[in-house]
Amino acid sequence: MKVSYQWLKQYVDVSGFSAQELAEKLTRGGIEVDGVEARNQGVTQVVVGYVKSKEKHPDADKLNVCKVDVGTGEELQIVCGARNVDAGQHVPVAVVGAKLPGGMAIKRAKLRGVESQGMICSAKELGINDKLLPKEQQEGILVLPEGLTLGTPITEVLGLDDEVLDLDLTPNRSDALSMLGVAYEMAALTGADVKLPDNQVQAASIEAKDYISVSIAAPEQCPHYAARYIKGIKVAPSPQWMQNRLIAAGVRPINNVVDITNYVMLEYGQPLHAFDADKVEGGQIHVRLAHEGEELETLDGQVRKLEPQMLVIADASRAIALAGVMGGANTEVSGDTVNLLLESARFDGGTVRKASRKFGLRSEASIRFEKEVDPARVLEALDRAAALMAEHAEGLVADGIVSAGSPDKEPVQIAVTCSRINGYLGTELSGLEIKTIFGRLNLDYEEPSADSYIVTVPSRRGDFAHDVDIIEEVARLYGYDNIPTTPIEGATTPGALNGPQAVRRKLRRRLTDAGLHEVISYSFTSPERAGLLPQLTGNPVPVRLAMPMSEDRSVLRTSLIGNLLDIAAYNRNRKTDNVAIFELGSVFVTDEAELTRQPQEVQKLAALLTGSRTRAQWNVKPAAVDFYDMKGVLEAVAELLGLSAKITLKAAAPEHMHPGRSAEVLLATPRGQEVIGYIGQLHPDVQRELDLTDTYIMEINLEALYAEVDLSIVYRALPRFPASSRDIAVVIDRSQDAGSLTAAIAETAGELLESVEVFDIYTGEKLGADKKSVALALVYRHAERTLTDEEVSELHAKVVERLEQSFQAELRK
Repeated sequence: MKVSYQWLKQYVDVSGFSAQELAEKLTRGGIEVDGVEARNQGVTQVVVGYVKSKEKHPDADKLNVCKVDVGTGEELQIVCGARNVDAGQHVPVAVVGAKLPGGMAIKRAKLRGVESQGMICSAKELGINDKLLPKEQQEGILVLPEGLTLGTPITEVLGLDDEVLDLDLTPNRSDALSMLGVAYEMAALTGADVKLPDNQVQAASIEAKDYISVSIAAPEQCPHYAARYIKGIKVAPSPQWMQNRLIAAGVRPINNVVDITNYVMLEYGQPLHAFDADKVEGGQIHVRLAHEGEELETLDGQVRKLEPQMLVIADASRAIALAGVMGGANTEVSGDTVNLLLESARFDGGTVRKASRKFGLRSEASIRFEKEVDPARVLEALDRAAALMAEHAEGLVADGIVSAGSPDKEPVQIAVTCSRINGYLGTELSGLEIKTIFGRLNLDYEEPSADSYIVTVPSRRGDFAHDVDIIEEVARLYGYDNIPTTPIEGATTPGALNGPQAVRRKLRRRLTDAGLHEVISYSFTSPERAGLLPQLTGNPVPVRLAMPMSEDRSVLRTSLIGNLLDIAAYNRNRKTDNVAIFELGSVFVTDEAELTRQPQEVQKLAALLTGSRTRAQWNVKPAAVDFYDMKGVLEAVAELLGLSAKITLKAAAPEHMHPGRSAEVLLATPRGQEVIGYIGQLHPDVQRELDLTDTYIMEINLEALYAEVDLSIVYRALPRFPASSRDIAVVIDRSQDAGSLTAAIAETAGELLESVEVFDIYTGEKLGADKKSVALALVYRHAERTLTDEEVSELHAKVVERLEQSFQAELRK
């Protein structure tokens, strides 16, 4: 919300405070001000001038020589190149010695041999955003309204002697989306009184009900609708002072009718809409839900296909506006409009929000309706706009308001006590001080007893619901800086991370140290991505969003991998082929096609590697990542969490993954071996579809790990006795995995086995098509003594015997 300092002074006396001081007060009072911007960007000595004559430059076809009167009695000769300059215009003139934004100084000059004693300025040269000007003023010099006093500083005429406060409003303070709302806030903070604008209507002898009628067929979506009929208006530019205020608020002036509706919206926070009454068939207004397949061409020229849950304003035969969002082109006010139907209503915020987001039509009006407007201002704003129409559009306002529904809303009453206020704030405020604050806030109250109050909440403050809201207001007005500090009593505990938080933080550090980049992606994905990869929890149903931002983000994700693939493809399309990323995040799982309960939120860790693990150098070729790089990531995670002995891999071929380069991740728990994830290469078909090279992925369920994690550090003394090493090579079936061999060796050798590692795998014609040779290195060691050769040989023989019996292994000689 942009608030003009000069405009604000119309409603509350803040002349004793600068704009910066008001910003400080508002910020300390709970409404943050992002900044204060001066409208004058450095304009000095620019005044109103009158072009008395215009002649072509003798030596330049595109230049004109103008005689200009600036009220000093001296006629200035100014060379101007603007195509729209003409005799009889009032224009801004920068006289010799003037300065313009950017430090530009105006001096006497000769242009093609003709002396120029100043400069006729455009809006852009005065530092005004020309996009906020009426279209006819966006090109060439700025033509001012007639009747201005010559020599008047242009800063006064265009409202440049003003400052604008940019308010960053929280969702609960929709009351401050109006000048009057900000005025009430400033009155409370400064102790001044609020002066309301004059909305007295001088009605003509004609009756509004003779021209228009109103009915509501959707009272839940529109509790109150009111309209006035205004006859004989003249569409023209709005007064300069009104244009100045609209521009300061970031609204582009259009004409007097549209500008008045926008002006009153900014003033009262109540959006209005003006229809060309002669285009409203039968003079009938019906507020109803849209019909199936109904269409409406909105003011932006787009034909919108309406949906049955959308609220429309209709006449006797068709929709003429999308309620609270945008009017229809079929009843648009134009230069030929003579009679107006002026609308003011209260529409349901949720209904307006859904329609505005569906069509991407988020406007100043829809923003206010979404946050709910003040019921008491529906008629007040309508009267204010009608009075301005009569004054500045020469309209005759018909007597009476034609309405449907009820403007009444049950007032909210909140009980609060003095002791409760002081108890919450740690203060010792007296009853008189509290009642004084109530008075500054314009809160009516009753006093059933000396310590208690029943506060009646004004309808403009829809954020009041509980006594703590009243207490918060007391704190704001008393001043947060004045609330005393109170030592915490009793035993305190220092803040700390809980178990899952500590695990996730350690994982982030370890994976980034390993060269992976953390990504944070949307919790939403497309239905295709949601079903792309294997699931650990059966076949969950993707939860569809009621109002998705796009079809690609229309369901809650059931896996993290889909978004990682999108990121990898995005990078590859931009010539970044080497991608190493991970994400720690939640997925959302349910087995219900129609939700009756919230989906389960499950924490997962996912990683993706593609491209090369090293860069090309003069003596080293780049090496592509493979399965074992991703396996190394998993092993680093297992080691960090103290789960190296509990996490194992089992060959598997999940859907959409490479059938020969993928595995399930198993975790040993008291309940047995549990599948907690998968690891491996993406299926080549999926890689081709995404235009990726060999891509390796991993996803594991962190929820399953949390109970098994062991973050304790165990120290062991360095071995004092020598080890004995044995190598062994056995021939087994090619389908048999080496992990089963190492597990069997560890089980057979027991505590005397220090380590066992696979150091070679060989396949060849000599072994047979279905055979392979696995070479293993075993290290034996006793912690308290040196093992004898006989002990090692006997134990090693048992290992060989176990492999022969369990795997039909043949010892290679």
